[in-house]
Amino acid sequence: MKINRAALSAHVFSCALLLLAGACSGPQVVPSPAPQPTRRPAPPPPPPPAQPAFKDWRDAPQTPGDWRYDNGTARFGSAGATLFALTCNRTARTVSLIRTGTAPQSLPMTVSTSSETRPLSAEPAPQGAAQLVVTLPARDKLLDAMAFSRGRFAVEVNGLPTLYLPAWPEVARVAEDCRR
Repeated sequence: MKINRAALSAHVFSCALLLLAGACSGPQVVPSPAPQPTRRPAPPPPPPPAQPAFKDWRDAPQTPGDWRYDNGTARFGSAGATLFALTCNRTARTVSLIRTGTAPQSLPMTVSTSSETRPLSAEPAPQGAAQLVVTLPARDKLLDAMAFSRGRFAVEVNGLPTLYLPAWPEVARVAEDCRR
């Protein structure tokens, strides 16, 4: 039997091409659908910025703002935003300390001066006003301590930023007006 070398070469070449073509094309794979991203719950909101701790409240920077006095009321804050107020009720001879903020119930309020620190209980203002109120007799020594504190006094209410307020004449004026 005589082998035709040209035919054999052509046959081997054809087989090699078929194998090569088959290797290149690979099996037909239907792509699977892209995975759906899983919904992750939103991250919790960041905690409120912590107030820096000071060894002594007198080292804390003063709360930005100014005192304004008008007809028996001294307000501290910036234009249009009162943070704290003292107001006189001449009929009852009382002075109310009013901190802007809300709460569903009474909250502890602490007033610190250079000569006295007093814990108080702040009540939510009537008619749903966003205020917490402490009412003191007009002759209460705490009012004098606030007025004559060395430079400033602090008002702290649970859950609200501490206020470091300057002891300007407006504080004394409210107390004096209420004592007459």
